[in-house]
Amino acid sequence: MLDHKVETFLALCQTMNYTRAAEQLHITQPAVSQHIRALEAEYGARFFAYEGKQLSLTEAGTLFLRTASAARHDDLHLKELLRAQAGRHTLHFGATLTIGEYLMPGPLSRLLRTDPDLRLRMVVNNTDALLAMLDRGEIDFAVIEGFFPRQDYDGLVFAREEMFPVCAPANPLAAGTHELRDLLDAHLLVREEGSGTREMLQRALQERGLSLADFPHLAELGSLNAIKALVLENCGITFCYRSVVARELAGGTLCRIDLPDFTLAHDFTFLWQKNSVFAPYYREVFTKLRP
Repeated sequence: MLDHKVETFLALCQTMNYTRAAEQLHITQPAVSQHIRALEAEYGARFFAYEGKQLSLTEAGTLFLRTASAARHDDLHLKELLRAQAGRHTLHFGATLTIGEYLMPGPLSRLLRTDPDLRLRMVVNNTDALLAMLDRGEIDFAVIEGFFPRQDYDGLVFAREEMFPVCAPANPLAAGTHELRDLLDAHLLVREEGSGTREMLQRALQERGLSLADFPHLAELGSLNAIKALVLENCGITFCYRSVVARELAGGTLCRIDLPDFTLAHDFTFLWQKNSVFAPYYREVFTKLRP
């Protein structure tokens, strides 16, 4: 359903190179240039500009990309729904690590029991990566814990989770009441850049006049399970959402650090591309998945 010029535009946005876009589309480079010029003439705006030798999107191009990506995704989703009338259908979405590993198993098991023919594809990645996939129309929706530009997406609050610091029972911080600054000498284990958990922690620290740079003993890991394993071995402390450590707290293998001057809760958001014609469908899926 998409105009071939729009497909060319999307390919050029992906490659930011006329030659590679032509190779990807199996057309000539002059044809790519012609499609882009025709599209710009049709909409009366420049979509691309060169900064030195680097091709970049203009403000108008960025706006057009957002709309064109949503249109392409809706087109693909429509084809999937039409195919589903004759057989199985696919639900392709993304979730951040905390949500994918600790919140989604229960809702997904309910969904699969009610719809056993569903082909389910869940991508687990950090917030930045999932937003990029959503922008490119590669996933139907995402459930994220990080911050996002609210003007660019439609969404609903999926859950609200409390975040707090935890340690092993043998750690001195496990006993008594502490202040946030008492934790600065501890070995702090955090997620990688782009993680919603890390961004949430960074913002909370900033509001209290601190940053991760104030923790001289800092380790970055891309795995929640690795972080939790190290904390269980008393190799450091971490800040995490309650769902991540609920079992360990109940079993006494981890302890919540009593920090009266640090209270923090954050919304997990179920979001999709703005103005998608399939918004009612996503709202229906949201209702089925919500914990």
